[in-house]
Amino acid sequence: MIDVRHLTKRFGRTVAVDDLSFRAEPGHVTGFLGPNGAGKSTTMRMVLGLDAPTSGEALVNGRPYTSIRHPLREVGALLDAGAVDGGRSALNHLRWLARSNGIDARRVPEVLERVGLAGAARKRVRAFSLGMRQRLGIAAALLGDPAVLLFDEPVNGLDLDGVRWIRALMRSLADDGRTVLLSSHLMSEVSLIADRLVVIGQGRLIADTTLDELERRFDQGVDVRSPRAAELAEALRAAGGEVAPAGAGGLTVRGLEPAEIGDLAARHGLPVHEVARRGASLEDAYLRLTEGSVEYRASAAGAGR
Repeated sequence: MIDVRHLTKRFGRTVAVDDLSFRAEPGHVTGFLGPNGAGKSTTMRMVLGLDAPTSGEALVNGRPYTSIRHPLREVGALLDAGAVDGGRSALNHLRWLARSNGIDARRVPEVLERVGLAGAARKRVRAFSLGMRQRLGIAAALLGDPAVLLFDEPVNGLDLDGVRWIRALMRSLADDGRTVLLSSHLMSEVSLIADRLVVIGQGRLIADTTLDELERRFDQGVDVRSPRAAELAEALRAAGGEVAPAGAGGLTVRGLEPAEIGDLAARHGLPVHEVARRGASLEDAYLRLTEGSVEYRASAAGAGR
């Protein structure tokens, strides 16, 4: 697992990460979310030993990354798809990585095939598109068949097919029992992949939760529609629900579950045409969680005209 304990990083007077603690565990995709400048990339760099913490520690399987003799066998990471010598071919880039970590060279064509780059194996990386570089970075992360993986914005530059492939890959890695820490700005993708969410802002932890817990936290009630809305509203209030009108024949109900509403309507012989939970989307919940932690905020459209 990845275990971040009271991690702090200062750059001069700037606090990039502030007493941050969380865990990413095996068998889960942990979504690592936060506004630009929140400290996500800095945290990942400290996990990988690329930046030294001011205080606290980040451990991988109970020890610092820098103490692992063959790190690619235990930890795979994609932080910057552009950090590759453009004069090398994809094949040779992965070959020297494999050799440096004592990985069988036969693993190289396997990962190139898995990420869809087998046909471009001998092309120089400088000729790669951003999406191809992302795929090569993922191939490098998978090279040592590691149990722990970190990905920082892995869908950048990928087309729709690539985004779907990344989604399936992340899910399959977690289902194999691996630990996956995924940083992304695409809330729709995170909501389809992640089991847990770690949300930070200005370097501090805002939330460490599951998608279900977050949905309950920002529950907006249940939408109900009935041709006898007034009678239904009276019965719902008598049962302890908070009821507000929502258009013709519509009600918004809080304090009662959809099944309770349906059962109550049936007992009173009241027809119901719709009962649907009105939960906040991950994007809405994220924006509400981080509204006080955004470093750069644009003015409203058309302002100043």
